[in-house]
Amino acid sequence: MVAGVTSPLRLTDIAAQAQVSEATVSRVLNGKSGVAAGTRHKVLAALDLLGYERPVRLKRRSNGLVGLLIPELTNPIFPAFAQVIEQALAGHGYTPVLCTQTPGGATEDELVEQLEERGVTGIVFLSGLHADTHADPSRYQRLAARGTPFVLINGFNEQVNAPFISPDDRAAADMAVRHLEDLGHRRIGLAIGPTRYVPSARKEQGFVAACPSAESEGLIQRTLFTVEGGHAAGGALLDRGCTGVVCGSDPMALGVIRAARERGLRVPEDVSVVGFDDSPLIAFTDPPLTTVRQPVRAMATAAVGALLEAVAGTPVQRTEYVFQPELVVRGSTGQGPGGSGASGAVGPDSGGG
Repeated sequence: MVAGVTSPLRLTDIAAQAQVSEATVSRVLNGKSGVAAGTRHKVLAALDLLGYERPVRLKRRSNGLVGLLIPELTNPIFPAFAQVIEQALAGHGYTPVLCTQTPGGATEDELVEQLEERGVTGIVFLSGLHADTHADPSRYQRLAARGTPFVLINGFNEQVNAPFISPDDRAAADMAVRHLEDLGHRRIGLAIGPTRYVPSARKEQGFVAACPSAESEGLIQRTLFTVEGGHAAGGALLDRGCTGVVCGSDPMALGVIRAARERGLRVPEDVSVVGFDDSPLIAFTDPPLTTVRQPVRAMATAAVGALLEAVAGTPVQRTEYVFQPELVVRGSTGQGPGGSGASGAVGPDSGGG
C-alpha cells in the first residue's frame, strides 16, 4: 500500500491499464523523477480509471483554468469532443471548465464573462457563435483585445484573428455523394442544417458541386440538426423519390431512417442513408450507420495545442487548420436501382454492417 491511499494498490493492474512497466508505476506513485510527463499522465489516468484515490503527494496544483464552451450535450459528438479536449488539457496540467448552453440558460457571452471573472487562462469554443454568419464577430475581437487566448472549432469567420479548427465539410459531402453514386443511386437528397452556420453551408456547397441539379429539383432540405429534423427532412426527400440521403449529422440520419420505415421502406435495401460525425455508439444502431467520420481526436488535440501556444505567448494568426474526414461504410448503405454493388473509398469499418 502507498501512503495516502485508502485501498490497496495493485501495481500489476495499474501497469496493465497504463501499458507501462510496474517499475514505472512505482516511480510515479512514489513521486520519483525520471518519468516523462506523458507517461506520468498515463499512470495517473489509469489510477483514476481503476477507482484508486491518488496519493497526497501526487495531487498537484493546476496550471490554470481553461473554459470549454459547447452548445449542448444531446448530440453525442459534443461530449466526444469535450472528453478529448479535457484529457489533453489535463495532460498539460490545466483544469477544464465545461460550459454547456441550454435553452433559456446563459448565453455564450454570459458564459465567457463568467469564465473571465474566474480568471481563466484561455477558452475553447466548439460550434459557437463564430460558426453563425448572422452573429456579430466583434465579441471575439473584444475578447482578444482583453488578452484572453482562445481557439475556435467548427466554424470560420475571416474577421476574427484566431486559430480555427475545422473538418473539410465540402469534401465530406462530396465523398458521401460519390459513395452513393458508386452504389448506383441517381436521385440523392441532402438533409442539412440552416446554412447560416458555416459547417452547414460548406456541406451544402460540396453536395451541390457533386449534384448540380439537386437544388432545382427540391432535393435539399434545410432543417434542425436533430432526429426530429432529420425525420421531417427525410420524409420530404423520400416523397420526392430519393433512394439515397446524405445527412449533416448522425442524429439527422437516424431521423431519416425512421421516416423511411414509417413509409414501409427498408434500409439499405430500398433507401441508403449516410450520416456525419461518426458519433460514439453510432456503429451499433440498426442498421449500423454509414457515416463520414469527423477526426475528433486530431482536431481536439490540435485545438488544445494552438491554445497553449497562445497561452505561452506565441503570436497567433487568423489561420484555419482543416482536417480530412473519412468515409466509414457500414450497413445503412447498399446497392441502388442502377448499381452494381461497387463502393468508393471506405474506412476501416467497411463491411461491418
